[in-house]
Amino acid sequence: MTVLHTAVWVSDLEATVEFYEEVLGLEYSRDFVGSDGVRNYFMAGESGAAIQFKYDENSDVETTPGTMDHLATSVENVDTTVERAVEEWDTDIVDGPRTLEDHDVRIAFITDPNGYTIELVQKL
Repeated sequence: MTVLHTAVWVSDLEATVEFYEEVLGLEYSRDFVGSDGVRNYFMAGESGAAIQFKYDENSDVETTPGTMDHLATSVENVDTTVERAVEEWDTDIVDGPRTLEDHDVRIAFITDPNGYTIELVQKL
């Protein structure tokens, strides 16, 4: 079995795409508008797994942190990524950065422009 993508509703597609490109280095994969008028915008990393951002400019969909626990993505340097996210995006730090020695990783949890929690994972 292969994880293909995680889908989340977003309130501002442009800001969301910019955050995931600039802070996390994800890239556009594909997009389409479904028969329901909802735009489905996919961004992926090196592994090929993607995040599907669902956006409907005519909808009152509210993104509420807590409806999803978190999205996890690998980064080259957790500390640098957190620093950039805070300085350039006014991101909230939920937890970390900290090292999990038993797992040989450094992690942090931050928020994206929609309030979703993003786990940053750096292999040591």
